[in-house]
Amino acid sequence: MPPVKPMLAKSVKTIPPGMHYEGKWDGFRAVVHRDGAEVVIGSRTGKPLTRYFPEVVAAVRELLPERCVVDGELVVAHGGRLDFDRLSERIHPAESRVRTLAERTPARFVAFDLLALDDTALLDAPLTERRAALERALAEVRPPVHVAPATTDVEEARRWFEQYEGAGLDGVVAKPLDLPYRPDTRLMYKIKHERTADVVVAGYRFHKSGPVVGSLLLGLFDDRGALQHVGVCAAFTARRRAELVEELAPLVMDPPDAHPWAAWGEAAAHESARLPGAPSRWSGKKDLSWVALRPERVCEVGYDHMEGDRFRHTAQFRRWRPDRTPESCGYEQLEEPVSYDLDEVLSGP
Repeated sequence: MPPVKPMLAKSVKTIPPGMHYEGKWDGFRAVVHRDGAEVVIGSRTGKPLTRYFPEVVAAVRELLPERCVVDGELVVAHGGRLDFDRLSERIHPAESRVRTLAERTPARFVAFDLLALDDTALLDAPLTERRAALERALAEVRPPVHVAPATTDVEEARRWFEQYEGAGLDGVVAKPLDLPYRPDTRLMYKIKHERTADVVVAGYRFHKSGPVVGSLLLGLFDDRGALQHVGVCAAFTARRRAELVEELAPLVMDPPDAHPWAAWGEAAAHESARLPGAPSRWSGKKDLSWVALRPERVCEVGYDHMEGDRFRHTAQFRRWRPDRTPESCGYEQLEEPVSYDLDEVLSGP
């Protein structure tokens, strides 16, 4: 019975040998429960996603076994690759908007584990048995339901790690062959791309614990010479958060009228530029205010991959770069993966 929280993965630097390998899908983790006409799509936190994906519910009723629980990922494809921004748009309070987007940007469900079938719970079965049962149970599925390609060949997994990024995947997941399914426990391994970039520090937000730095706001110059907000870096120690407030104090702009992102509070400004503080369905009523800094300091950050013109996830602070000028921090320094068609990924072994 739902909710069932999915089994999780811990980050490692390299692909471990002797395991079961799959691509790491950049979507919404989803545990799908079906009992006849009843369908529940559970999120990573256990909350239902069912109402946001009516086309997936219809596909589950048509294509999945009559009674089953399947772990997988909800994804949206656009231009031959995964598109997380379009997927995020699906979380909308208006049913009419959800229906429109279900037709305009339909989602797919990529299945990679079978937790129950008919009256049999498979949580204690080893991965090899669950995978074989998944392939038998979903042998006749067709889009928008897919079985995730998998291999036990570590060399093939290394090729996937390089190739699949071009289709929007963000790495490889490795699973021990004898692994039972343990909800909400990090027993798998994820290997993600990591790159570095030199970025302009143009502001910061306070931490929820008090008047110390929570995250630094990062920018890159586009080809028009405009500073675009590309994300944040965080994960500082408590001591370092306090030190950063003092360290950055000489750069604080108060008032911030001359700051490149001074118009961040105007909704219309976000339509023509990437600015911090844009309200979203994720942030809700969260305080998105920030402290403006003169954009004069450069730092190096680690990141995994880009989503359009921004960092897909929170970047990691590496070091200050006093040898770099802000104007030298542009998009051209970023490595772009070679394009790879998502359909090629989904038609793999």
